[in-house]
Amino acid sequence: PDIITLDLEMPEMDGLETLRQLKALRKNVAAIMVSAHTTKDAKITLQALELGAFDFIAKPDSSSFVDNIQSLKEQFSPKIEAFLSKKNLRSALRPKPQPQPEMPIQKKIPSLRPKPAEASPVLVQHKGFIHKPKIVAIGISTGGPKALAEVIPQIPGSLPVPVVVVQHMPPVFTKALADSLNKKSALNIIEGSDGEELKPGTVYIAPGGKQMKIVAASLPGIYRIKITDDPPENHCKPSADYLFRSVAELFPGKALGVIMTGMGRDGTQGLIKMKQAGARVLSQNEETCVVYGMPMEAVKAGVVDDIVPLNQIAGRIAQVVNGSF
Repeated sequence: PDIITLDLEMPEMDGLETLRQLKALRKNVAAIMVSAHTTKDAKITLQALELGAFDFIAKPDSSSFVDNIQSLKEQFSPKIEAFLSKKNLRSALRPKPQPQPEMPIQKKIPSLRPKPAEASPVLVQHKGFIHKPKIVAIGISTGGPKALAEVIPQIPGSLPVPVVVVQHMPPVFTKALADSLNKKSALNIIEGSDGEELKPGTVYIAPGGKQMKIVAASLPGIYRIKITDDPPENHCKPSADYLFRSVAELFPGKALGVIMTGMGRDGTQGLIKMKQAGARVLSQNEETCVVYGMPMEAVKAGVVDDIVPLNQIAGRIAQVVNGSF
């Protein structure tokens, strides 16, 4: 099969062990985890994503069978479409063997032409960006937990600015994500809470099911997190656009926006606002994204300055924050 669904608890072999076996057998099968809204299940789901699960959905808990079926359809459909897009992209990029014409023996000699150099990441100079960032804002979705688990631990604990993150996840899961990342990182990673003051070297992950923005405190230079129950944007709550707009307003010319793997276009409009205010924008490249949706929309909007692979994002963030534009 192309896609399978896995519960965390199953007879004989649980979801995590199934993932390990699939990985050991090198089976190219996408697994979507079905997880309950519990702290225990959230932690196990994060382990599953790090083991290579494509994504997860929340197990419906309505008393209505019809409502549960509808919930499953609404959650599964976009993830299946995202997987198919990724699979089609891999097929399109895979080189097709070309039949080689028979050549006389005397002409079968090694080519002396040098191999072409690998293409460098796209770099667009932004003349309006003249200040070191005072904040880093990240938007990420499908494939995010695993991507963040690679990026965040690589950022030095001495980072002199705060980092705010929107990862599309339901309640409970964002707290589990923050706790998991905190164990692996020199930075302090926490789930954002209302009224909390932004501090350097700390990563604040927007709580699932809520919106998070930045507001100015009464004292100059002090900023706090504001958690609201405002409506979803782009069908997302939390929404990267919602967060990015507040960053654009409060940190003109002094912010770094980062858009990473994920389906949809959440974050693009917010990045446009940040760009208009003089921010710098970094995006993950297509080859390393689980789903090249959110970064692609930002690139199409013309707001991206740097396009880099996943393993270079942490280093690039540190460079820009320290003034190496």
